Parts: sequence; structure tokens; C-alpha cells
Amino acid sequence: MFFQSYYQQVDSMTVKSKDIIGNEMKNEKFSNSSNNKRKYRIMKKYFLLIIFLLISCKETKEVACQQQTSESEYIHFLSTIKLPTQLDFCGEMIPLDIPEVRERAEREFYILLQQPGQIILYLKRSGKYFSMFERILKEENVPDDLKYLSVAESALYMARSPKNAVGLWQFIPETGRSMGLIIDDLVDERCHPEKSTKAAIKYLKDGYSKFKSWTLASAGYNMGHVGVSENLKFQDVKDFFDLFLNEETSRYILRIVIIKEIMKNPAKYGFHLKQEEFYNTDKYKTISYSSSIENLSDWAKQNGTTYKDVKLLNPWILKRLLPSPPKSKNWEIAVPEK
Repeated sequence: MFFQSYYQQVDSMTVKSKDIIGNEMKNEKFSNSSNNKRKYRIMKKYFLLIIFLLISCKETKEVACQQQTSESEYIHFLSTIKLPTQLDFCGEMIPLDIPEVRERAEREFYILLQQPGQIILYLKRSGKYFSMFERILKEENVPDDLKYLSVAESALYMARSPKNAVGLWQFIPETGRSMGLIIDDLVDERCHPEKSTKAAIKYLKDGYSKFKSWTLASAGYNMGHVGVSENLKFQDVKDFFDLFLNEETSRYILRIVIIKEIMKNPAKYGFHLKQEEFYNTDKYKTISYSSSIENLSDWAKQNGTTYKDVKLLNPWILKRLLPSPPKSKNWEIAVPEK
């Protein structure tokens, strides 16, 4: 269809060029040598136009053929890649011997591999956030695999969902506040990388205390711990993979597992990024501030930086000012480290 459409356009251009040149020739009164020179110039223009169109066709065909070849090679590559025989999450094995579980896992596996650009962004953004995640997870003595929840939740981006879930860990307002985050018209700590990470871990640890399983605790992160408890009780089972749940939560856990597998083994799946291509963690220091800030731009200048840098380093500051911090607390404002 592409070539048919393209050649129709070329034919149309050729016909038009013939008409233009033909009319030009008709309007000329050819006589003696001067008229012959005019005729030669007109025919030369026509000849050069045809050459240009033929070269354009050749180059377009070559580009299209290269695209078709690349697509064919990628399809062949996908067909040779198989789901690993073993997958785990936080040390809990995924029962791939259960046919429907394996089928669900393959669904997430191949769908994600069809989004190479998204995977590249996951990998690049991990350079910005994973070191911080890993440090806090270690401090809280919880599994390192939990960092992949943030990838599944937000693609490591300060996203906002249609349900008003916000930030790297996609807290809705009620849950965020229950985990101690300040959320109002001026401040939204769901967008504070470290505070939201600690809040997410707190929520997950609450789930683990209840279910004694990180898989169930993570399912509770998606649908709420109450929802998981109710389903376990009604269905009279104890394991996540024995539950029949809504599609979103059923897919959620396996998506996290597949994200982990691909991000831990990128070269195995055709992703070859150099370390310098990963986004870097911003180098900053924090200024503890106990008062309100009426003009954030002036405050930034007074502290040797710019409004832009303050906003980029502190996405939790929503406006051009800051109110007074909560009683007995200070704002910890990040500024570039010189």
C-alpha cells in the first residue's frame, strides 16, 4: 500500500510537470537558433526533474526495505526469546508449572518486550532513583525487589493517574496521608522521592505483617490490604496464585516480576546501554528551613541557585511559595551542590 500510494504521487507529479513544461513550450515561439536554445533549456529542466523523482523513489524504497527488514528481524528475535523457566519475587517462587500462571506471565513478558523504548527509559531512569531506593530498602531491612513496584507504578516518573494517584509510588491522597505524607494545595509529599519511598515501604511492611508474604503485600499495594484479606477469606486460600482476582491486580504482580527479569538482564533481551547513558542522580544538599517562604524565586537567589533548580529538585513544592512547616518540623529543601 505504501509503494502504491507513493508511485501514484510520483505519476501525478510527472504528469503535472509534463503539462507545465508542455504549456511552457507551447507559449514559446520557436524560430531560428534563439528559439532552439529556449527549447533546450525547457527539455533540460524536464530531464532533471525526472532524474530527481527517480532518485527519490530509489531512496524511499531503500528506507522502506530497511524498516521492513528491521521489523522482520525483531519479530524473529521475539519468537526466539522464551520466558525463563524460573522466576521469583522477594525470594518467593512464581509457580510457572501452573499453566494459567505461565500464560499470564508470558502475556506480560511479550507485551513489555514490544515496548523497547519504554524499557530503555526504565533502565535510564533507574540510574536516577535505584541507588536511593536500594539504600532505604536496606535500612528498612526489606527485600531489594520491592524497588520494581515503583517501575510498574510510575515508570520511574512523577506521574499522575486518572484516579489522582501521584508520584513515583502512585499514592492516592487518602493512603498517602495515612502514611504520614503532607498533601494539600501547596505541598504534595507524594512527589518527594525519599519521603514517598519510605511511606511506600511502610505500607508494604504493614501488608507483610498481615499476610507473611511479600507477594500478597504487593497485591495489597495495588488493591488495598482490606481487599486482599476479604478475598483470601472468601476463597479460603492462603497463596496469591490460588486467588481469583480482578484483572488489574492479577496482572500487577506478574508485570513487576517481568520488569525485574528484564531490568536485571537487559543484554539478554537485546538492550545494550552504557553506564554513561543512564540518567544521573542529581547532586544536591538540603537546607533546613523553619519559616514560610513568600517568594521562592527570591529565596533561591539568596541561596545561590535558581527557581528552576529548586522546582526540579523539589517536585513536592507545588506553588511559588511555601507555607510554614508543621509544628516542630522544618522544610528540607534540596538545592544544587556546588
